[in-house]
Amino acid sequence: MYILVISTFLNQSLVSIDVGFFNLFLYRVVLIAAAAFFIFHIVKEKNLPQYWKEVNVKGVLFFLVFWLAYGAVSLLWAKSIIEGIKALFLLGLGISFIFLAVFTFTRMTHLFWFYGIWLFMTVMLLVIGLMNHFTQIQLPTSTLYGAPEYKRSYPTAVFFNQNDFATFLTISFFFYLSLAKNSKQEWFKTAGLLLAILCTVIIYWTESRASLLGVGFGLVAYTYILLPKVLKKIAVIGGTVAFTFGVLVFSGKIVEKFASMLSASDAYLSNEILPSNIARINLLKNTLYYFVESFGFGVGAGNIPFYLKNESIYATNHVVEVHNWLAEIMGNYGIFVLLGYVTMYAYLLFQLYKFYQAQCSWKHKLMLEAGMMGMVGFLVSSISPSSVSNLFFHWVFLGFVISMVSVFTGAKGKLREIPVKEKDSNVA
Repeated sequence: MYILVISTFLNQSLVSIDVGFFNLFLYRVVLIAAAAFFIFHIVKEKNLPQYWKEVNVKGVLFFLVFWLAYGAVSLLWAKSIIEGIKALFLLGLGISFIFLAVFTFTRMTHLFWFYGIWLFMTVMLLVIGLMNHFTQIQLPTSTLYGAPEYKRSYPTAVFFNQNDFATFLTISFFFYLSLAKNSKQEWFKTAGLLLAILCTVIIYWTESRASLLGVGFGLVAYTYILLPKVLKKIAVIGGTVAFTFGVLVFSGKIVEKFASMLSASDAYLSNEILPSNIARINLLKNTLYYFVESFGFGVGAGNIPFYLKNESIYATNHVVEVHNWLAEIMGNYGIFVLLGYVTMYAYLLFQLYKFYQAQCSWKHKLMLEAGMMGMVGFLVSSISPSSVSNLFFHWVFLGFVISMVSVFTGAKGKLREIPVKEKDSNVA
């Protein structure tokens, strides 16, 4: 499983084998091998009930199974079965990783190793990002490989494009910031702070505004959780008053701005080149139209790109991906999966915050803060990539968070007493 986590950060940069509809590369090969090994193990030992008994996030896992099952059923009304099968393959891989993570990362030690692998492997990707920017050399896996010279300075590392890399760095920023805040060693504090700053600089170079907003919103949330209880109440009251005042004063201008953008999006013809923000609005408008036309059930797993390509209502610069993760879920899988995902996300965030308030040790706060702020940052920055379903780090990060909730729930208020390397698996 540690090798599997490491392979996630390599993406398709080492091995990529075309097998028709799909590409097999290191992460997928190792994931399939790990899943096969686990299934062989539980069949041989007949100990699946024991694994399931130690899981403390059964509701979350049930939802993920429901999501996959709903996606399979949605093929009945999907217009492109091939695109649906591809989407289910990606979804199945992501959910498989989460199940393996929850079943195997059952101790605090496992979580620390997971966290450490993320920190270490991100350094390698940051180095590649610096190389991209200063030498204008891109890896063959990047869409900027062989692109015009003015585009090759965008950092992409091992990712498909700069927006995917920026979203990944938004999560990593808070991993390093948590290290800088909670570590007891000055060397780690300094390294964490410098690497967090480097993440921000490279995000700026990618020109991903959504990821910069993700960092900003995450920092606001970070500041809030660090405030004493009295100041938290003052901050909430002050923020509510300021927000209400802002709405009252600027509501007219805000409504006028949105109305002008919506009307402007209708003014362009399908063969015209649209500004980026107008194209994104039209992508959302198209997705909402398909969602309503499907009576809220979604157009079928992975079929939004098919509709945007062949049945686009509003001009989108011929872009066929939604560029919004929640809208992508809504358009493909419908209202039930969307509400389930949002509920799951909110539940995980609330649980992490509850554990954080339990006055746990700095070693546990290290991971809890990284998980919480990473979730906040990702939720905002996820409107940047063209599609999130094929971003493996999203599923790996989600696996880390869900495993954390499972392990910390099993601790039952003993967070102060849990050592980093406990021997009794029942404790965690």
